Amino acid sequence: MPVDKGGNVNRSRYDLVRCCDRHARRSPTTLHYFSSSISYNEITTHASGPHSRYCGLRKFRPQDEMGSGIEPKLVKANSQERVLAVLDLFTEARPQWSPEELMKELGYTRPTLYRYLKSLKDSGFVMPTRGGRYALGPRVVEMDYLSRRSDPLIATAMPHLERLSAAHPCTALAVRWYGDKTLCVASIASSVSPVSSYPRGRPMPMGRGAIARSIMAFLPKQRVMPLVARYAADLRSVGVGDTPEDILATLKRVRRAGVAIAFGEVTPGAVGIAAPILDAGYPIASLCITIAGQHANGKLIDRISSEVREAAWQISAAADMNSM
Repeated sequence: MPVDKGGNVNRSRYDLVRCCDRHARRSPTTLHYFSSSISYNEITTHASGPHSRYCGLRKFRPQDEMGSGIEPKLVKANSQERVLAVLDLFTEARPQWSPEELMKELGYTRPTLYRYLKSLKDSGFVMPTRGGRYALGPRVVEMDYLSRRSDPLIATAMPHLERLSAAHPCTALAVRWYGDKTLCVASIASSVSPVSSYPRGRPMPMGRGAIARSIMAFLPKQRVMPLVARYAADLRSVGVGDTPEDILATLKRVRRAGVAIAFGEVTPGAVGIAAPILDAGYPIASLCITIAGQHANGKLIDRISSEVREAAWQISAAADMNSM
């Protein structure tokens, strides 16, 4: 059973792994819907879609089950990923799904999907709602509470957020980066009418805003180029650059300055000032201040930029000592 650093049982993690493991113990034939229920063309269509990491990148043939050298761990991993694919579909734009919609989106057979839904429901990760639909369940709320209590970034950044928000009428945010998303994990607002539209848990765009550029500027070229290609239209629309070369030149200037500044790119009327939080020189998060445009002038922006850069550096120094 998984335990945390203090030796306490991580119950939420255990329940999620147990939910996935139930399906891994079944026959490989029942685990791989693409062995009999859909065609190879459908497989490759799913594999190139937004949920490609949950779909087999090659066709699984029944003869693969015996004498092929495929290890049980591969079957188990595929089953775990396909259970997690169900959770990955719930978004702000689409918080509820019917079983029929899930089957159409993921390509799972009805028995397979209902088996997954039962395990997720029994573990509290999804719950039924009106009309036979499903939404995220109470265990997700519990995990959010545990995350707030255990995330070292929140603990380290919170004193800086409090100090910065006390010094300026603003919203101060700590934002984690993972995959192709940035996600607010902590924020404090001191202005009467906060201008930030991204509370804790709401993903932020990677193609716009100071937070995204503060992270992209410190990525190695082989990691940043796919992001530049993916978000070229957004980056071009906010004046970062018309070509990949122009965009890289802008990011290079951000890296030299140690801070990124954006005017109304994410929230109209807001000025964002962000600096990266680094772990061994690699960006893992960003510290950001957003202020109303009417309060912004060159002198104030320069002062806040210096304070945000210094605070991010101090958090980064703590990250080097305590992994975040």
